[in-house]
Amino acid sequence: MKLVVVQGPLSRGQLKLYLLAVLFFAANAILTVILPLQGDAGGMEQGEIGLMMGAYMLTCMVFRPWAGQLLSRCGALAIMRVLLIVHGSCLVLYSLAGIDSYLWLRALQGAVTAFFSMIMQMGMVQLLSAEHRAQGMSLYTLSTMIPQLFGPLLALYLWDTGESSLFIGIMIALGVTTWLTGHFAPLPVTPLGEGSFTFREMLRSFTQLWHNRILLVCSVVMLFASCVFGAVSTFLPLYMEKTGAGHAGYYLMLQGLVVVVCRFVLRKHIPSDGSWHSGLYAGLLLSAAAGSGLLAVLESAGALLYVSAVCNGVAVALLYPSLVTYLSFVLPSRNRAVLLGLFISSYDLGFSSGGLLMGMAAQQLTYSGMFTLCAGLCVAACLVVLLNRNPMRSGESGPLR
Repeated sequence: MKLVVVQGPLSRGQLKLYLLAVLFFAANAILTVILPLQGDAGGMEQGEIGLMMGAYMLTCMVFRPWAGQLLSRCGALAIMRVLLIVHGSCLVLYSLAGIDSYLWLRALQGAVTAFFSMIMQMGMVQLLSAEHRAQGMSLYTLSTMIPQLFGPLLALYLWDTGESSLFIGIMIALGVTTWLTGHFAPLPVTPLGEGSFTFREMLRSFTQLWHNRILLVCSVVMLFASCVFGAVSTFLPLYMEKTGAGHAGYYLMLQGLVVVVCRFVLRKHIPSDGSWHSGLYAGLLLSAAAGSGLLAVLESAGALLYVSAVCNGVAVALLYPSLVTYLSFVLPSRNRAVLLGLFISSYDLGFSSGGLLMGMAAQQLTYSGMFTLCAGLCVAACLVVLLNRNPMRSGESGPLR
């Protein structure tokens, strides 16, 4: 079989990959909402729910290096076909197993996602021409967000109806259709041959954070912000169900719509000049702080509750691509890939901490207190940005100021 070279980001082959991404992440969009509700109904504490949900991104972060190693030795299409069988099996087990099995299933799903994400992104690097690569990757990230427009509403519908057979049917249908789409995906069949690094090397590279002020600042900011994003994703449906204020499905759909629209409409306006735009980053963090602050007063917020979805959506949409674009310019070329990997790991770690740590915070402070703490984290990240408002240039080093 020959390698198919896709010439444009909207070719038939690329559209198949975007559809595959939508189907794959649709399952997670449903499970992210329904699993905490099922866990709570089964008697789980907030800390246990946070551990269960945080295990997803934590294992995703840990398994990324092994995904890179395997891709450098094996064909992406062969790995994808096996991977999607595991994915489908995992979805079926969610619908059949009890809540005691959710933790390890969530961890397994995170490992599968690590491999899926690496296969899709590295495959696109080979399949797309250089001039179309940025557009293709942007459309791929949009595809991963599209399930947020319908997944939460579908999850709450399934929860309200209480029809377990319907939930099982949807999980089986998603598993089968995702596998069929992936089976015929136009991915490379030969080893990608890309450089990769081991988990031990990744741990050793973390020491570089303390010697590169640029990377340290960006990673701290992303860690704090993604912790807030993870907390909202994990605990908002539970919070709204307990208070009876607002509708979690509408909130998450609106937030997802804002993310999709912002990433598409504003994609050409994200700074791409290698300059440190402290005003933009601070503004996005304050937007997230406002969103969390409104959630902290959920019962008295009224219609302003949905303003929170807009505030959080704008921050989710623009903060990560803005920072990663800046780093792509200023990090030294000799080890840029490894350093960018560390930055991505800060996002994964922060998002998982949003469930792990904020779940324990919710047990001690109530949900209102937890979201107040989230607002404080965003303000702290904003202060880190402003304390480093002087341009951070490539080659500068030193501790965080």
